Amino acid sequence: MFLLAAGQSAASSAAPGAIGFLVVAGMGLAIFFLFRSMTKHLRKVNLAAQNEAAPPAKSGPPAGPGRVSTGAAATDAAANKKAGRQGS
Repeated sequence: MFLLAAGQSAASSAAPGAIGFLVVAGMGLAIFFLFRSMTKHLRKVNLAAQNEAAPPAKSGPPAGPGRVSTGAAATDAAANKKAGRQGS
């Protein structure tokens, strides 16, 4: 007890040094490459899931230049016909 109070404590005399820096820098470099690899693999999984969930392409008349056909009008007309309502 008297020895610790009279001199420096053991924690204050320790310095990280070059080895500590190299260990931390190496771990940071390893984490960088692990995250890069993980994002590459997650993109592959996401792309595969999107391709699997995509509906098959419909074969029909083209929508025309500058127009996008969602098929909503045909779906609404069929639903109205089934319900006995007239479309607008």
